[in-house]
Amino acid sequence: MANINIKPLADRVLVEPAAAEEKTAGGIIIPDTAKEKPMRGTIVAAGQGTKDQPMTVKPGDTVLYGKYAGTELSVDGNDYLIMRESDIFAVIG
Repeated sequence: MANINIKPLADRVLVEPAAAEEKTAGGIIIPDTAKEKPMRGTIVAAGQGTKDQPMTVKPGDTVLYGKYAGTELSVDGNDYLIMRESDIFAVIG
């Protein structure tokens, strides 16, 4: 996890997506154009929540989120997603 100077506001989180699968279970290499977007990642930074709804996730949590959740951004050559906490389905223990 990189040290990044982005602080999400309110109920938003900054997620570093997991790398897309490079091979199938049978060993077939998947080209870049056919790779599925990852739906799992690690929280890099989290906002404070809203006054009615405190945050339930924290930096370092591995989470599952919707396939098209969040807004993509690139900082110093690293790709991230910024999304609302409500776009996260689960925290992986």
